[in-house]
Order: sequence, then C-alpha cells, then structure tokens
Amino acid sequence: MDNKEIRSLLQLVAEGNMSVDDAVLKLKEAPFEDLGFAKPDFHRGLRQGAAEVIYGAGKTPEQVLKITNSLREHGQKTVLITRMKDEAAALLKENISDFSYDELSHVGIVGELPQKDGKGKIVVATGGTSDMPVAEEAAKTAEVYGNEVVRLYDVGVAGLHRILGHMDEIMSARVIIAIAGMEGALASVIGGLADCPVIAVPTSVGYGASFGGVSALLSMLNSCASGVSVVNIDNGFGAGYMASMINHL
Repeated sequence: MDNKEIRSLLQLVAEGNMSVDDAVLKLKEAPFEDLGFAKPDFHRGLRQGAAEVIYGAGKTPEQVLKITNSLREHGQKTVLITRMKDEAAALLKENISDFSYDELSHVGIVGELPQKDGKGKIVVATGGTSDMPVAEEAAKTAEVYGNEVVRLYDVGVAGLHRILGHMDEIMSARVIIAIAGMEGALASVIGGLADCPVIAVPTSVGYGASFGGVSALLSMLNSCASGVSVVNIDNGFGAGYMASMINHL
C-alpha cells in the first residue's frame, strides 16, 4: 500500500463509504510476508513513496514468481523486476497474463504502467548503441514510477553534433540521465549544457583499459561540470529511481 492508496482509503472513510473498522483492518495487514527465502515488503510504498522492486539476478524462476504473486496479492498494482533471467521471464509469461519482458534490458513488468504524474520530463541519453541495455533499465524504471521519458540514444561525443541537435530536449528536461562507457565524457558535456540535475551512469562498455567501466566511473566522478552526480557501473535502475524522486519533488 502506498501513500496514494492510504489517502484514498481515508477519503472513503471521510465520505462515509467505508467504516472505520474496515479501514483499521486494512491498515493492520502485516507489513511483510515470510516466504522462507524472501520477505516481500508490502509497506515499502508507504514508507518511501515507491513500491518494492524485485532484483532478479541470483533468484530462481520459481522464487521470482512467488515473490511477484505475494506483492500482487497484497495490492501492489505494478511490479518491476530487474536483471531477469530468460527462464524466469518464460515462467512468468506462462502464469501471469499481464506480464511483459524486454530482452534487451532484462526488465520485466507486471501490470499496467501508472499514470504519468511526474513534474516534467526525464531525458535518458546514451553515448552509444551498446549502452542501450542499461539505458532501457533506467527508462523503464522511470516509467514504472510514473514519469514521461524521452530517449536520446547514440549521441556520444565522438560526433558532438548529435547531442547538439537535441538541445530542445536537453534544455526542457527536469532531470537527465547520461549513460556512457569508454571514457564516459557524455556526462560532462551534457552537464555543461543543461540547467537541471544530471545523473551519470558509467557502463562496462569499452576495450581492455576501460576496466569494466571503472574508467568511465572515474571520469564521471571527476567531471568538471557542476550538477553531475554518479551512480554505480551499469546501475540503470538506480539512476531511473533517483531521477523519478527528483521529478516528483
């Protein structure tokens, strides 16, 4: 149950369409369920404003399905699953009618996307096409949390005119997620153009001396542009979540 649902519940009581006892019973539901291998958190949305997300890596397909069902049975309308295995996606497709899966980002979504209630637009920009799996994780995360997302893919600094051709989108964004591997220069360039917060995501894309994304990470951490913050390597989910928080302030 999230803040919106709590408000709706209280509104029903205020209008006389629900008894106080029924409302109390609803609010007294256990905050989590012990499945043995996991404890789904049903009050995450109430505490943090965003419901729990399932991290699919390291979980069996059966575990992912059981956690998903537990969250839905306790009122979570949309469930985001990141880093899913194809086997888990296949099992959920067999058992859940409103499940969708993106093979590129390995993101699964159960239920419909919510109404877009963010204050503005979130721009997700990548240095290259190879960064798209991380970018889609960020974009889909932001969409699950009710944001309008604009995708600008393959606009890296090797061809600077590509990002300069999207100045309208850059200047009208409320938050920008800049995703790049190699030397990670895209975040600094966008940070020097935009008047909004920029969340930099280093990716593990690059040749040997990129050290699996460490080169891009260090470049982004040392950005000379103001207003650039950095999340972990390949952490599209973290960037999308943070961008959503900013866009809902």
